[in-house]
Amino acid sequence: MSVLQAIVFGAVQGLTEFLPISSTAHLILLPWFMGWPDPGLAFDVALHLGTLVALLIYFRADWIVLITSALGLLRGRTQSPDARMAMLIVAATIPGAAAGALFEHKVEDALRAPQLIGLMLIVMALVLVAAEAVGQRKKSLNEISWGDALTIGVAQAFAIVPGVSRSGSTITAGLFLNMKRDAAARFSFYLSAPIIAGAVGKKMIDILRSGLGLEQLSPFIVGIIVSGIVGYLAIAFLMRYLQTHNTFLFVFYRIVLGIVVLLAFYSGFR
Repeated sequence: MSVLQAIVFGAVQGLTEFLPISSTAHLILLPWFMGWPDPGLAFDVALHLGTLVALLIYFRADWIVLITSALGLLRGRTQSPDARMAMLIVAATIPGAAAGALFEHKVEDALRAPQLIGLMLIVMALVLVAAEAVGQRKKSLNEISWGDALTIGVAQAFAIVPGVSRSGSTITAGLFLNMKRDAAARFSFYLSAPIIAGAVGKKMIDILRSGLGLEQLSPFIVGIIVSGIVGYLAIAFLMRYLQTHNTFLFVFYRIVLGIVVLLAFYSGFR
């Protein structure tokens, strides 16, 4: 892999991991469109590591408060809103973690075909439109119930399907549950951190077991840095954007990309 390819992969990962447009779909479609080889498991870990660092840095103040509150739970301090939020995050993470551990490889291998990814991009765009139409957008982050958190957690489990999107599924669920757009996005990002960290850890174990090595170090370093920087900017953009805008920009993008993928596939492209 060249450094240029690493930059492109890193930028795509950083941008699509946090915007509701599916990073898995883009990382599958990119080499398909460009005729590039699959970057492999080790590089995938590097890209996710970069976006995890971006997530940790952007919400660093939140993580300190949440971790401190979680430790307070061990001392019986269960009344603070931050302690409750920490418990909600843990509970909502379980469905996605279980789905990833049990089905991720099976689902990704079975549903990697471009035509299926194109279809899922469009389907989830329409679901997001429905969420925008029916959601009342009145709940703040502190008003999330246990039922809301678990529902969003179950929605996150469907993100193992390429084209669905982790942030897309969780933000969509939040809108259906009458959450404000920026509150739904913030809770979505809270859930992303343990899921991405778990995925990185699991894939690193797979790498160690298979004996894969880093043949070229430079692309990996570049991929981590680029995905981290672009990921941080993508988080900042989305958090600010959703305070005053709806999600139709991403709906439009998903539908256009889905149609392009379907036309390319059925026209015999590659």
